[in-house]
Amino acid sequence: MGTLDGKRVIVTGAARGIGRAIAARIAAEGAKVVLLDRDADAIAQTAADLGVASLAVDLVDVASTRTTMRAAIDLLGGLDVLVNNAGVFLSGGLLETDPADWDRVQVINTRSMLVTTQEAVPAMRAGGGGRIINLASMAAKSGGGFEGAYAASKAAVVALTRATAQEFGSDGITANALCPGYVLTEMGADTRTPEMVAAWSSRSPLGRCAAPDDVADVAAFLAGDASRYMTGQSVNVTGGMIMH
Repeated sequence: MGTLDGKRVIVTGAARGIGRAIAARIAAEGAKVVLLDRDADAIAQTAADLGVASLAVDLVDVASTRTTMRAAIDLLGGLDVLVNNAGVFLSGGLLETDPADWDRVQVINTRSMLVTTQEAVPAMRAGGGGRIINLASMAAKSGGGFEGAYAASKAAVVALTRATAQEFGSDGITANALCPGYVLTEMGADTRTPEMVAAWSSRSPLGRCAAPDDVADVAAFLAGDASRYMTGQSVNVTGGMIMH
């Protein structure tokens, strides 16, 4: 038996990277999982690899997000866990940031979580409670110099998580944010150099960057019953790069 046997879970942004690792870990613990991603081909392949279901959706589109969330909940027969992982990265100084790019990052990284949460909460209430896990970032706490749009969006995720915890705790719903540090995924791989990885690794007392599985293991804990008295927290998964 796995620690998540029988849990009904939706993971967004699950085609690759951290989202895929979380989906794989949760599925391995016995959960019934539906994966969401805007890349239809990639999410279908990931779902086939993991033996779970998937639906393609662009979370920028509010109406489509609502429809797809409802379809996913119907497939699962309810909802116990929502993992809001979908997100994009944007680098660049604040003076050079195009307001349209700023808005795009906030919409994908933060507004999409609001909409999925709005659809998830009624289903969780009907089931007597649930877990909401939002992917934030170390940048929400460190400030994210020269990635201000991204850092601001992830700080908003932390605030949204706390508001969610406050509003729905009486329904048996917990909400926590994960704040990973440098995770070696496909995101940013085209500009990442060995020198950059070495510099990032040197900031951790453990001497390395994170792998997606490092984040997935913590997500699986937050999805399970062992985390039942944790809510409103922003959990660092940074190898000690951030200690507050």
